[in-house]
Amino acid sequence: MTLIDDLIEALGTETVLTGNAIGERYRSDASTTGKSLPLAVLRPSNTEQVSLALAICDRHRQPVVPQGGLTGLAGGANARGGDIALSLERMSGVEEIDTAAGTMTVLAGTPLEVAQMIAETAGFLLPIDLGARGSCQIGGNLSTNAGGIRVIRHGVTRDNVLGLEAVLADGTVLSSLNRMTKNNTGYDLRQLFIGAEGTLGIITRAVLRLRPLPASRLTALCALESYGHVVSLLKSAQRTLSGLSAFEAMWESYVRFNAEALKLTFFDKTYPFTIIIEQDVDGSDEDRDRFEAFLAKAFEDGLVTDALIAQSEKEARAFWSVREGHLMDQLMPGLINLDISLPVGQLDAFAGDCQAALLARFPAAHVSFFGHVGDSNLHVGVWVENASAHDLHEVDTIAYDLVRKYKGSISAEHGIGTLKRDFLDHSRSQAEIGVMRRIKAALDPNGIMNPGKVIPPAV
Repeated sequence: MTLIDDLIEALGTETVLTGNAIGERYRSDASTTGKSLPLAVLRPSNTEQVSLALAICDRHRQPVVPQGGLTGLAGGANARGGDIALSLERMSGVEEIDTAAGTMTVLAGTPLEVAQMIAETAGFLLPIDLGARGSCQIGGNLSTNAGGIRVIRHGVTRDNVLGLEAVLADGTVLSSLNRMTKNNTGYDLRQLFIGAEGTLGIITRAVLRLRPLPASRLTALCALESYGHVVSLLKSAQRTLSGLSAFEAMWESYVRFNAEALKLTFFDKTYPFTIIIEQDVDGSDEDRDRFEAFLAKAFEDGLVTDALIAQSEKEARAFWSVREGHLMDQLMPGLINLDISLPVGQLDAFAGDCQAALLARFPAAHVSFFGHVGDSNLHVGVWVENASAHDLHEVDTIAYDLVRKYKGSISAEHGIGTLKRDFLDHSRSQAEIGVMRRIKAALDPNGIMNPGKVIPPAV
């Protein structure tokens, strides 16, 4: 019996897509670097079907590439021509909200925004939050250990996971849907799969930590003259604003491009740095008074040159629309999105060195920066018109060589996939990479799980 026949017999034709039934959307993640359609697409509807599918593929030594919402930017969900893609899109839904424990049990294929809305209806905040919330899926968020805009208050994705269910390459189901904050019972196996990008197994469901739902948020847009002022304002906000939930910094070229594209004007000119500060509050007048007092003190101390406090959700969304920069990809097709992290105090020095090096090589390039400064994360946007594959590799090399010089991370929140794999040693030692290979060999001895991703081949 052939592999496809074996899969169809076990799972049914509605679960196994082949030939013309495979849509173009399974070709690539948001990096648009995927070139081939997979051999087949499996769309299981429960954990048992995932287990059956992987057991069959492992027996046939068939590579399997897990796919979620396909919003990643590192090529981690891209299948090669002979690979089988396993999509979690039919495994969607919130199974339980435990109001006493403050947890949500959710299937891996659930869109993040759906889970957020269900949590909100129950009176809770699901603190994982990304710009791609409408398309990305919980399983993909966990598999890449996504960061996002609430990390400064609630931590990265792994900090919000209490329990996990995952299926190994041979079909073994590891289910530990723990709902307790304290559980010190040996190796914490859930953390093996969070951030592993499907190379060790497929996450099928998770227990996520929920937080009390804030009554409202206060949002301010601030103009600053120097990066030193940015760091000082961050320290002041961390001391003063107990509910500080976001501190986003945008460098001048980033703000100018996106504000012009959106036809938005906030200040009389574009300043070297523009900051979004957001605070979760209970909605009382005292909260707003304290927020305004914080900004007034920042003016008095010379940290802030100009500022606006959003008077409505619409105004807050206008601030965020510039920061999210969704028009950049449309107006600059082929935009390279780099995602690095460094100690907070070094972000601007890196930005200056990176911009100078990139423009020395590509004088007509667009280079801009924004970051979740409170958690050390800097995003770099680079556009070289009509760039060749060699040009793209040069951009990566220039940026990541600088990251290594600054002793930072080549990936803050987008994962490694294939696009950053060959630069992994810029941030991880050979000893660390060697241990990764040993873990991979132990859990996936036949090497079928997302092969070629994350871990560079041994020399």
